[in-house]
Amino acid sequence: LFTFPFQLFSFYLNLLKFDIDAKPGDLIEILGGVYHHWAVFIGGDEVVHLIPSTHRGGDLLEVLAFLESSDATVRRQRIWEVVGSNRFRVNNLLDDEYQPLDPGTIVGNAVKTVGQERPYNVATHNSEHFVTELRYGKPESRQVSKCLWNLLNKALISALEQAGGKTAW
Repeated sequence: LFTFPFQLFSFYLNLLKFDIDAKPGDLIEILGGVYHHWAVFIGGDEVVHLIPSTHRGGDLLEVLAFLESSDATVRRQRIWEVVGSNRFRVNNLLDDEYQPLDPGTIVGNAVKTVGQERPYNVATHNSEHFVTELRYGKPESRQVSKCLWNLLNKALISALEQAGGKTAW
């Protein structure tokens, strides 16, 4: 299995680095600059996630993806292959709002989607939409909602400043 001592050392280092308190069906948020990537933990050291087919990495490319739609592939990978050097956390962000599906159902549905091609758009069909649909049966993206809210606030502030701070109310 391992031909060099370094590979064995690297394998054990990855196991220690990714020793997380995740349970099958938990959502994993991968923190990476402007845009966070999401995956579903399916047990062992594996996750299922949606990755754009044109993904080349980098936040600028992710932001520009707002302007275009593409396709994406559902992949099953070891968590450290997906996370790389980024920080991550278990984040079942909508558990207070929605009843999560049974962990076996979440994992089973996630595994069934592996290899599928799906539409991808950062604003409407991103990795967060994908995992929240698997966990809760409802595709939502808080980071998109937050971004749109921030843009709306900035536009409103800009409009008020251009109007000289005068309001009709």
